[in-house]
Amino acid sequence: MRNRDFPVPKVPAVFALFWVVKTLTTGIGETGADFLGTLSIPLAALVGVGGFALALWLQLRSEAYHPVRYWLTVLSVALFGTMIADGPHVALGTPYWVDSIVYLVLLVAVLAWWKRSEGTISVHSITTGRRERFYWGVVLLTFGLGTALGDATAINAGLGFAWSIALFGVLILVPLGLWRLGLDATVAFWSAYVLTRPLGASVADYLGSSHAHGGIGCGTGPVTALGLVLFASLVGYLWWTHADEDAAGRTVTARHQELDPAEV
Repeated sequence: MRNRDFPVPKVPAVFALFWVVKTLTTGIGETGADFLGTLSIPLAALVGVGGFALALWLQLRSEAYHPVRYWLTVLSVALFGTMIADGPHVALGTPYWVDSIVYLVLLVAVLAWWKRSEGTISVHSITTGRRERFYWGVVLLTFGLGTALGDATAINAGLGFAWSIALFGVLILVPLGLWRLGLDATVAFWSAYVLTRPLGASVADYLGSSHAHGGIGCGTGPVTALGLVLFASLVGYLWWTHADEDAAGRTVTARHQELDPAEV
């Protein structure tokens, strides 16, 4: 596959709203997959696998970052990641902590491969097609790992959803604190990125699950719908304001708009 070069990174700038939207996608992916599964397994497979393949194909063939396209790809990865994380447990009966170890090993292996191949695993370096493919492979594995971790604490360890929210709510602050104390920014980013998944999924499960299963019984359908409304609103804001682009990205976007507003 041709290794294209891009003038600016094809990922958003990392700031507070990035983490809000990212965590929101994890919750939607969790309850959305559960809701689709209750409607129809073939439908869930079609939306999960087909939506993931289509969104990723559109993202990889594009030449520049666009918030709508990017975040829809992340959302599709969230749905698909939930399915691949739950698959081994359902099909093979493996404990979630075993699945967590498997995904952790795979994640470390792909990150090491990426680092050895490109010399960096920083999200600020996603300026070639090859690096972008590594990036999305890692993103997918973080969703699988995060899903398994959340289920391991809530189910295997017996903490339930409420205590899992508290646990991961504290743990996600650890990379931030260590980064301020000198931890490498890239290590801190990917650590926090993994932890957004069990945090968001635990919140969504707590809201959507019945009282008998440790939730408050809002239902997976309503929780998914509410999440989608919030997701669309925030991504719309990012698209309108370009708040998640750095100065170079805004310059490139402005040039594209001058050429053809419909392309941006």
